[in-house]
Amino acid sequence: MSVEALSHAAPFAARAQPRAPATGPCRPIQPVRLGPLVLPNRYFLAPLAGVSDWPFRLLCREMGAAIAHTEMISSHGLVHGGDQTLSYLERPASERPFAIQVFGHDPQVLAAGARIAVENYGPVDAVDINMGCPVKKVCCHGAGAAMLKDPHLVERTVRNVAAAVAPLPVTVKLRAGWDDQARNAPDIARACEQGGAVAVGLHPRTRAQMYRGRADWDLIRRTKEAVGISVWGSGDLFTAEAALRMLAETGADAARIARGACGYPWIFRELLALERGETPAPVTVTEWRATILRHVRMAIEDKQGKHRIVPAAGSPRARPYRPNGGHEHHALDAREAELAAIRELRKHLLWYTRGRRGGLAFRRIAPDLHTEEDVRRALDRFFPEDGSVPAEVSDEPVGSRELTEEE
Repeated sequence: MSVEALSHAAPFAARAQPRAPATGPCRPIQPVRLGPLVLPNRYFLAPLAGVSDWPFRLLCREMGAAIAHTEMISSHGLVHGGDQTLSYLERPASERPFAIQVFGHDPQVLAAGARIAVENYGPVDAVDINMGCPVKKVCCHGAGAAMLKDPHLVERTVRNVAAAVAPLPVTVKLRAGWDDQARNAPDIARACEQGGAVAVGLHPRTRAQMYRGRADWDLIRRTKEAVGISVWGSGDLFTAEAALRMLAETGADAARIARGACGYPWIFRELLALERGETPAPVTVTEWRATILRHVRMAIEDKQGKHRIVPAAGSPRARPYRPNGGHEHHALDAREAELAAIRELRKHLLWYTRGRRGGLAFRRIAPDLHTEEDVRRALDRFFPEDGSVPAEVSDEPVGSRELTEEE
């Protein structure tokens, strides 16, 4: 999923719905098997292009996500070398299980890229193949959702990758199909199963839909009935209640949360509480601010190369920088790292603050935030830790989830 898909208001508006207190009995959390792995619960963070770096994955894992895949990694980049490609594999050593997502259009290159990641940059615990990305620059090369047009290619691709990384579990990210005339997710899921995949994650929109319209949860149900492997459902899971409803209606084995986690990693904590039959603990203003500032700090550390990966011995040399194309890669000094981190994190800051009183004012000054201290001052200005409402934002409408000191 790309950052552009997160520009709509739906995820934030959905959070405004009132929450009924839990009244059911206490229930145990359901684990999920992923090949040889046993995951502690059935709530996963979906791979998000331009979003799922290690700081965001870490926050979601700490909130309860059982597994969090990397954003999609080019198999071609893994095979031929590339600094940007390797950066997607960076993470703390404690991130286990560590799951990667690869994309490409050639079964042999996909398999080779996955093997390189596993053998040279492990430990890797699971590999996901992207056959769901709808963006033009991916599909025009025959990768992502374009692979859904050919079930035989799907089966061959999965078989090659599974053989290359055995005994690691291989999963596949799917869409409903290419367009409304080819809503073939059940057939593609069967091809994945025949190729050796242990699970498929289905976003039940077609490539033609992109992120418009409603996700067809019934297609998740039909796909689950068509195969014997696990099916993970996604699509319109903007709240914990929606995710639980999807699981109940479709029989899916797990919920893969995407847009619902952006700006609100607490959705995983809420899911676990609701599954236990508890009323989720509210997010206090102190916790909310601390999470944002911690995200900022980790983003800066990421740019400083805290978990930088060095190309393995014998790896192809990255193509040299050309003034008329490509990106020059060099180590950033402390100032450059901070500026780059805040620039790229700005989207997260807007997601964190959207839907809260003060969010409109914050949005207006967001382009002027360049440093960690700038972010801290903006939070103090519009979202004071004592939960008060500053005069300059008092005219804004009450947000979907107001924060107070006692929440």
